Amino acid sequence: MGLVEWKRIGEQGNIAEIVLNRPEARNAFTTEMAEQLLEICEIIAKSDVRAVLITSSNEKSFCSGADLKERNNMTETEWKSQHKLFQQMFNSIADMKQPVIAVVDGYALAGGFEIVLNCDMIVAAETATFGLPEVTRGIMPGGGGTRLLSKRINIHRAKEWVCTGKMVSAEEANRAGLLNILTKSNELRNKAVQLAGKIANNAPLAVQNCKTSVDELFGMTKEEARKIEIEYYNRCLNTEDRLEGVLAFVEKRTPEFIGK
Repeated sequence: MGLVEWKRIGEQGNIAEIVLNRPEARNAFTTEMAEQLLEICEIIAKSDVRAVLITSSNEKSFCSGADLKERNNMTETEWKSQHKLFQQMFNSIADMKQPVIAVVDGYALAGGFEIVLNCDMIVAAETATFGLPEVTRGIMPGGGGTRLLSKRINIHRAKEWVCTGKMVSAEEANRAGLLNILTKSNELRNKAVQLAGKIANNAPLAVQNCKTSVDELFGMTKEEARKIEIEYYNRCLNTEDRLEGVLAFVEKRTPEFIGK
């Protein structure tokens, strides 16, 4: 079995579930694990999958970040080289055309929390714990932590979390606005699959353009945002799915989207 695996799930097989599978090390990612995750993300991004879940085979830990044991004896050059791979891994998650949902129970720390932040949505169990403790190790988040956390929660709260390295409970994370869904551990996967299913039932090209539009418009000036938004809107117009969606509405039936 690989350190990272994926499979198709859902009634139509159009949801991908990526499973972090190094439970004995709380899914701390090594060079090999990062390579596997990067490869899987690239495969899924080119597929007809409509929504993606990232889950863990260890209910006590989603991911504890980079494996510091592997990094301990690295030279500075080797460290930087490995981190370039890690950056590619994080970017491959964020850059997938499909919406990606992090499904979190247990610890999501350091680079593990950054995997979560590079996803589009977060479903978490009440027993989840989040944290960016890099400052306690003489470093800072290097996979988007400072850049992405402040897009999810208020900037003063983001500064507190990253500058103190505090552990954040799921309840506190939810109050801060980080989560899409907070639920019980035994309902976690079902809630995430339900959310992914709602996304997968919609026109895939429209969903993909919505995701990209939201990402690109954040932080733009009003004039820039208006221009980009209408560009993505127009991409949806000349599609078979748009015609099918309107026709299905008129005929009072469920649309059958094909991604064209």
